[in-house]
Amino acid sequence: MLIPSRIAVPPGRARRARRRVGVAAVRVLYVIDSVSRVGGAEQGLVAMAPQLVRAGVRLDVAYLKDSPGGFQPELTAAGAEVFGVHHAGRARTAAGLRALIRRRRPELVHTTLYESDVLGRAAAISAGVPVVSSLVNSSYGPEHLHARGLSPWKVRAAQALDATTAQGTRRFHALTHHVADAMARRLRVSRQLIDVVPRGRDPQVLGSVTPERRAAVRAALDLPDEVPVVLAAARQQYQKGLDVLLEAWPEVRRRAPDAVLLLAGSRGAETARLERLAEAAGNVRFLGPRDDVFDLMAASDAFAVPSRWEGLGSAAMEAMGVGVPLVCADVPALRETVGSEDYALLVAPEQPALLAAALTEALDDRAAAAVRAKAARARFLASFTLSHVSARMVGFYERALRRTAA
Repeated sequence: MLIPSRIAVPPGRARRARRRVGVAAVRVLYVIDSVSRVGGAEQGLVAMAPQLVRAGVRLDVAYLKDSPGGFQPELTAAGAEVFGVHHAGRARTAAGLRALIRRRRPELVHTTLYESDVLGRAAAISAGVPVVSSLVNSSYGPEHLHARGLSPWKVRAAQALDATTAQGTRRFHALTHHVADAMARRLRVSRQLIDVVPRGRDPQVLGSVTPERRAAVRAALDLPDEVPVVLAAARQQYQKGLDVLLEAWPEVRRRAPDAVLLLAGSRGAETARLERLAEAAGNVRFLGPRDDVFDLMAASDAFAVPSRWEGLGSAAMEAMGVGVPLVCADVPALRETVGSEDYALLVAPEQPALLAAALTEALDDRAAAAVRAKAARARFLASFTLSHVSARMVGFYERALRRTAA
């Protein structure tokens, strides 16, 4: 999901904000694989950057993969300095990061995603700067060893390198308790070194479901108001379980023949398979990458998250904020984010028949779905707003500098 541009925060205003909230300036170099507009980690960073700068963080962002058309303008407008560190080979990239660390002199290096974790940790440790890492997924589990397109020995090799560099990391930030517990074991680090802070979103950016918004979006898509619409928004990768959703769709259509399934998101390793399933299922539209996913949510009757695993489930969290009825796979991180069946219909993963039944229930019983959606939005406002989450991230940085426990 694309996060719209934020308002620039001039340096003078950022300094005044630091004085108001009483937070000492912290110099952070944030290292991430890319700043493309596709991944959840990238979107989480660009959403939080203005809040961090206003809270007193002097934020530099280094990205390792060339990202044309990415989030560079939004990060710069938020008050961050942005640096592309693009080199052939890991050794040269690590050397480039080390040189950047020595030039920018951060108090902390914060790494996110695999390449950035491995290379950013090595560069920070060699430069004598404390490093912290975000754990955004429960990697290296049985689901990864048996995932379509992944080699078990490559998964284990990646885990070994990740665990080795993790030993020199001062603290970790996990998106959920599930990820924290799993990765403490798999990286062989103390659970006490891991703080849990979810991602957040701005309620004003998400907006909410209104008749006017629903009508405008449906008109643009040539969808009559009475047509049942289910939306899923995810990269077309095995993890996201879109094939399970498409296998469930014929049964949904048997109960609601005019129902339409919208799939928003970038192409990936599963695209060819998904297109074959969609052709057989019927009434499926591939929308591609979109910058209006929150509007699409507000125009839908149900939002489906059929993932095989997640670190948080950003799309589910965003749907909670918009207020669209949710149907989710009952995997640990999604259950932790969503909360319980009071907020969403939760079904066992990789079970098309159960998913079809839940989607049909959400479309048939609109009153019950609306009650769950209202409760889910209240849960979002209590736990997942940017202001709430950003304050916790500043606390994470301060604990890392003080070497104190969470």
